[in-house]
Amino acid sequence: MPQILKTRSTLLIALAASLAGCQHYTSLPLQTDASLAPSLAAIPDLPARALTVSEVATLAVTRNPDLLAVRAKAGVAEAQLVQAGVLPNPSLSGAILPLLSGAGSVSGWNLGLSQDIKALIVLKPRRRSARDSLNQVHADLLWQEWQVAGQARQLAGDIVLGERLRPMLEQAYELMAKRYTANRKALESGNSTLSTLAPSAGALQAARAAMLQQDQAQLANRHKLNALLGIAPDVTLPLADAIDLPAFDPREIRSMLATLPQRRPDLLALRAGYAAQDEQLRVAILSQFPDLILGASASSDNSKVISGGPNVQLGLPVFDRNQGNIAIARATRQQLNREYAARLDAVTGEVGALLSERDQIALQLAAARHDLDDSRAFADRAAKAFAASMLDERSFVDLLSNRFSKEQEVMTLELALFDRQVAIQTLIGTGLPAVDTLGFPDPGADGAAK
Repeated sequence: MPQILKTRSTLLIALAASLAGCQHYTSLPLQTDASLAPSLAAIPDLPARALTVSEVATLAVTRNPDLLAVRAKAGVAEAQLVQAGVLPNPSLSGAILPLLSGAGSVSGWNLGLSQDIKALIVLKPRRRSARDSLNQVHADLLWQEWQVAGQARQLAGDIVLGERLRPMLEQAYELMAKRYTANRKALESGNSTLSTLAPSAGALQAARAAMLQQDQAQLANRHKLNALLGIAPDVTLPLADAIDLPAFDPREIRSMLATLPQRRPDLLALRAGYAAQDEQLRVAILSQFPDLILGASASSDNSKVISGGPNVQLGLPVFDRNQGNIAIARATRQQLNREYAARLDAVTGEVGALLSERDQIALQLAAARHDLDDSRAFADRAAKAFAASMLDERSFVDLLSNRFSKEQEVMTLELALFDRQVAIQTLIGTGLPAVDTLGFPDPGADGAAK
């Protein structure tokens, strides 16, 4: 009986020790209300002045709701890294066999302890794979921060340029409205005809349509920017008139194309994912060896005869040599290798295409600005000629409309040029956090080249 009590005490102590480190459940309720900032005062540390484009980009990286959700993914990857580094638990078995009948005099018992050796063999590659997966998550997060910052730059810049365009559209509308009102009064008094009124009426409608279209675009851009910043749509974010983006040098950007694999977070994420899969292939190859469990056991029969010693359990790889998992891991690695190559090609081509488009728009803008100078001069001369009754109404309105159309064309090209430059700077990371902030070495440098 003392031996039975001793065995029971050992089992209870082992059970209590295993329960001591257990985690406990705590609830995490979902929020019931949207967390959009209802006013500017609700945004912490927001300067009490108009924000620059760069400050808007920084604010977006800090407050963007999607980024806040993605950052939680890094916590999952960190937990998986912890799990990958945990040693497999040994197994403890035991039994008490009370005497039911026969020649014995006491209850029998047995106790065994065993460890899965195969789990120890694949521990290191599993841990390296989890580390590479965590690096991939961090690189993906940085890439999404680049995207959010680029969107914030573009939206804020578009709004600023749109505000510059609005006065010109208002001027065109007011001038056309003045001409239309004068011609209508002349028609009502019998001093004019419909043929005189028609040009000013058409020009007034075109000017009104352009102004309303611009207002719609501005409101849509502000709503998009507010959503990016986690702000309620009816809040107006004050923006500074100057656009403080980094200097744009096409020659420098072209020279940086060769180093994109070392500077683009999405490419580094793919390389880290490739490295993680390469380790998974190692795990699959190591797992083809037989299962091996080592241990020791002791037992006592009903006549107090105690015996003990080591024991081995060895799996026989007759049918399953893990060939299926090895083939899957190898094919997945090949797929990731091709995906990386395809992304690298796409990245280089995308930046090159945007640079070409940017150059074309720059040439078009230079020509439009030259034409604008002529249009302004013709409009000034037309105003003087019309005032001196040396020019008819239709020609006068046509020359004025041409000037405002050219003004709008120049602003549209400036906006297109700005958008291309922001897109290029986002793709190469100009003015954005560098990849060395990730804090991990260049992943998969050898594997990606295989």
